[in-house]
Parts: sequence; C-alpha cells; structure tokens
Amino acid sequence: MTEQITPEEIPASLSTLILSLTATALAYLGNPITPESEKTEPNLPLARHAIDTIEILKQKTEGNRTKEETELIEEVLTQLRLIYLQKAKSPST
Repeated sequence: MTEQITPEEIPASLSTLILSLTATALAYLGNPITPESEKTEPNLPLARHAIDTIEILKQKTEGNRTKEETELIEEVLTQLRLIYLQKAKSPST
C-alpha cells in the first residue's frame, strides 16, 4: 500500500513541477509510476507533449534557475528523450 502524501509535505517549486511532468511523461511512455501500477502501452504524442512542456519551462526560466534546478532539468530531458527514442524505434509501438 502506498503512503498518502499531503500537499503540505511537498513544497511548490520548479523542481517539483519538473518531477511531476517527468512522472507524466514516463507514464505516457508506458512506464509504471509506482511498483503497483500496471505497465501500459506508450502514448508517444502525449509523452512528446510532456517532454516539450519541460523544454518550454527550461527556456522560459533561463537565467532564473538555481544550479540544482538546471542540473535536474537537463538530466530529466536527456533521460526522457532517450527513453522516447527507444520507444519510438521499438517495433511493438
């Protein structure tokens, strides 16, 4: 059973927004969000939309991010793009 987290326990920040969009993109890429979740078929257009949204946030926040936020956004975009390309090339999708 997954422990419930209240909104007060998660600060509203650029990092949490990026992580939320990352979870959304991963779900659309067919990766379960939690260990209990069932694997689903990828929805590449929606995954691409989530990845593009992170890219827009990167562009719009340029010069206003902390070093840690910049590193997070760069790492997330790199990993999501690699997964996206793997899924797009897969003959099962």
